[in-house]
Amino acid sequence: MYTNRSLAKTQGGALADNKGMRINEQIRVREIRLIDNEGNQKGIIPTLEALRMAKERELDLVEVSPNANPPVCKILDFGKYRFEQEKKLRDSKKNQKVLKLKEIRMQPKIGAGDLDTKAKHVQEFLNEGDKVKVTIRFRGRELAHTELGFDVLKEVEKRLEEGSYVIKKPAAMDGRFMSMTLGSKVKK
Repeated sequence: MYTNRSLAKTQGGALADNKGMRINEQIRVREIRLIDNEGNQKGIIPTLEALRMAKERELDLVEVSPNANPPVCKILDFGKYRFEQEKKLRDSKKNQKVLKLKEIRMQPKIGAGDLDTKAKHVQEFLNEGDKVKVTIRFRGRELAHTELGFDVLKEVEKRLEEGSYVIKKPAAMDGRFMSMTLGSKVKK
């Protein structure tokens, strides 16, 4: 399946559709280490001979390890190879765990009912497996009484279900804000 479309170049001269991999005539070194289409090592041979072997089998010569000395090339169907690589990449992205950081903001003079509601939201986020940053915003003279912020954060902790969270970052001041970060023990 020796193809000329794999030799296509973009306007800037970069390799177009082969993801930076050199194939067929793009391989410019004199000698390569060759692996044939059945996976057998053929040893170090001249590049022109390897290209001839690939043409005979109607396959492509693909440089799979360009940094080796000499570079390692395989005889294979490049379209099928690229499809397999993209499929592996998609599968690895599916299995990645995406952590979200949710933030709940409040003030030091929050009422009991509002505090209950905010604590329920924090618990819901933790149950979903997300991290939660609980932030207290101080205004004006409230900065003189930062201990009220610590009290509010302790109250939030008391209202959460026992054992459903881990403190990732304890309460600390950052300018006009005091925050703590909670992580979930529940896996998504």
